[in-house]
Amino acid sequence: MSFNTKQLLQKKKKNILELWMKNQLADESLREDLISNEELRSQSEELINALVGNLTDENFEDLNSDKWGPVIEILGGISITRARQGFSPRETGNFVFSLKEALFQVLQEEISDPSVLFQESLKINRLMDNLSVVTFETFIKGREEVILRQTDEITEISTPVIRVWDGILALPIIGTLDSARTQIVMENLLQEIVETGSSIAILDISGVPAVDSLVAQHLIKTVSATRLMGAECIISGIRPEIAQTVVHLGIDLSNIITKASLASALAYAFKVMRLEVRKVGTIHKS
Repeated sequence: MSFNTKQLLQKKKKNILELWMKNQLADESLREDLISNEELRSQSEELINALVGNLTDENFEDLNSDKWGPVIEILGGISITRARQGFSPRETGNFVFSLKEALFQVLQEEISDPSVLFQESLKINRLMDNLSVVTFETFIKGREEVILRQTDEITEISTPVIRVWDGILALPIIGTLDSARTQIVMENLLQEIVETGSSIAILDISGVPAVDSLVAQHLIKTVSATRLMGAECIISGIRPEIAQTVVHLGIDLSNIITKASLASALAYAFKVMRLEVRKVGTIHKS
């Protein structure tokens, strides 16, 4: 990079910032619901200061240079934050693309020699493309973190252990039962058995869309683990199509107590515990 171009960008830093802000504010996809104009300007100013401040003749085309560390750190932080805030990849990418447009505009205004303009524009283009790659890589990392966190939260919410009666627990399972989720189900259920001293646990699979041999094995493991803790396990929610699938696959559930509904499982649990629930009369509203 020629000294004059480097000096030009450093000299025109304020102009670049204003052009960049103008480009961003004019973008129809600007998410004013997710970021204020003040915060947008603050992020833009921080990045342009780091970009121009760390610019040298040696590192202009070498993004692996240590000099770019502060720039990459700032840009990565912005990208991850936007991923967590709910920005789309396109909206995040436009943050860098609009800066490239501002840089090009300054070059066009200040460099009159077409050949010099072409060469320096190529260098700016390569630099900004490299920064765009950094932006998308860190954005994807941020989105993956969000997805993993949400998955864990959803899994935790969708596997609640309910104390339906003294000594009786129920765990309604909604969605697919895979190996990872089975582990969470077992941990939650066993922990609750220990804490409550319950002797009966009901696994309700009414919300499980389908039962194949793998799902059945997961259920059998859960039942076995429950029995090792000294509690009896009942599987409820066995719909006709699930019963047919179990028979067709040759899965042996003969040593496991199964019921068609949660109500039937609860009634069975009451019988085992020698409890009787009966209607004593009609309640009249005043």
